[in-house]
Amino acid sequence: MQRLLLPFTPRFIVLTMCAMMTLVLLSAGMMDEQMSHFLWIPIVVFGGLTLIGINDLMQQSHAVLRNYPITAHFRFLLEEIRPEMRQYFFESETDGTPFSRNKRAVVYQRAKMVLDKRPFGTQKDVYSDGYEWMHHSLAPKPLSDPDFRITIGGPECSRPYSASVFNISAMSFGALSANAIRALNAGAKKGNFAHDTGEGGISPYHQEKGGDLIWEIGSGYFGCRTREGKFDPQAFARVSAGEQVKMIEVKLSQGAKPGHGGVLPAAKVSEEISRIRGVALGEDCISPSAHSAFSTPVGMMQFIGELRRLSGGKPVGFKLCIGHGWEFLAICKAMLQTGIYPDFIVVDGKEGGTGAAPLEFTDHLGMPMREGVNFVHNALVGIGVRDRIRIGASGKIVTAFDMARVVALGADWCNSGRGFMFSLGCIQSLSCHTDRCPTGVATQDPLRGRALVVEDKVSRVANYHNATLHALAELLAAAGLEHPRQLESKYFMHRLYGTDVKSFAELYPCLETGELLRGTDDHRFRDAWQVAQAESFAPSC
Repeated sequence: MQRLLLPFTPRFIVLTMCAMMTLVLLSAGMMDEQMSHFLWIPIVVFGGLTLIGINDLMQQSHAVLRNYPITAHFRFLLEEIRPEMRQYFFESETDGTPFSRNKRAVVYQRAKMVLDKRPFGTQKDVYSDGYEWMHHSLAPKPLSDPDFRITIGGPECSRPYSASVFNISAMSFGALSANAIRALNAGAKKGNFAHDTGEGGISPYHQEKGGDLIWEIGSGYFGCRTREGKFDPQAFARVSAGEQVKMIEVKLSQGAKPGHGGVLPAAKVSEEISRIRGVALGEDCISPSAHSAFSTPVGMMQFIGELRRLSGGKPVGFKLCIGHGWEFLAICKAMLQTGIYPDFIVVDGKEGGTGAAPLEFTDHLGMPMREGVNFVHNALVGIGVRDRIRIGASGKIVTAFDMARVVALGADWCNSGRGFMFSLGCIQSLSCHTDRCPTGVATQDPLRGRALVVEDKVSRVANYHNATLHALAELLAAAGLEHPRQLESKYFMHRLYGTDVKSFAELYPCLETGELLRGTDDHRFRDAWQVAQAESFAPSC
């Protein structure tokens, strides 16, 4: 039925009108030979446009053209007119920031394996407040193998995972289309890196291509829930036993809307989503803001230990956006009290998040990624367990410099959501929550989703991953280093204002190993550590 209605869909109306005009003009010409001499020009025009539109529908390289035949050519025309017009176009369609213009262009170039170099130096004002740079060495190293990997899994983990330092961040099926999930997972398989499922659970589209999965479990327990929405141990054990599942990640909060829970709008809750998640059809799919499986830091550690046991010893960790400092330090105290430690912690910055959220949440709630990563890193150092727990970071990470900068502050690996969405062809139309994505990335509309050709995007996903790691290897070599683990905060500088410049080492001072246990005078931790308690997320009086 949907295919029959295809010509009458508003975004195909220009093609339909051109085809109808071509037929009308041809009929008129055949009926009146004298008129045919005057009709050949409009016949050629409308016939040519019709052929262009049909080719747009059939080609597999541009999702926008498949969803908007003929009309989408205006987009590409604006990009090609001149650099100034291209800059204006990128600004007008998004938020006008350098991130929107430059980083998205770099992702497109790397995904398509075209030259990502540019002339005439930096476009940034290097003397502006907030400018940052990385030191290089006069004795650079030879380029290392860019397949940088780390092992995730502490002493209690019997099945550690060798992970790439660059992976796909949590984005659920439901938020993304079936074809987007297929392409991301197949790209992860091809590039030998991991794909976080998001809290929507493991769909058939995650499983088709066989790429490594990080199974994210949110407060809705999708994929391992009872009919009442509670955690189901038997269902979890069954799903986590799958060979594709390499790690389990308990989501406490996310950068886009910390403390808000997850929301999949009713418009995107299809019959298939309803079946996969076990939720009502046609209603907003809302994950509670808090978990029902635990309510205290000690309970959380016990839950993590139980998940590790049920999964057969796979790495188990949690993801959060840092809020009250005493709450994370309460988790640290619970680790010490129970002797149960997560294998990893993913710190989501409040600036990240590919999902839709209220303006107040996206702009002003939660700790930014760099401060969050450094806080978690120092807290683990301060209680003497940093060597057994890996730290992941996510939050507007797109380029190799983004990665290097956050690794220097304490992360072991990085996740990217929007970067990999760009590699699929996302143009940041800001319509993710409306089910009207023009590129077929963030939609459950099968007509829109068909525009994303999986076979074409798989290579782009893998190319973007590989090219970004290659760029990271080049940065490291230029700094005289061989692996991201060698990065330190002293290699990075930040211009505060004017000529006031400080290193990251000065801006983000480090605790000494065990300093929290001995007692610290660091104002960032002292008071919060004193009021944190393992038995409650609330501070002590």
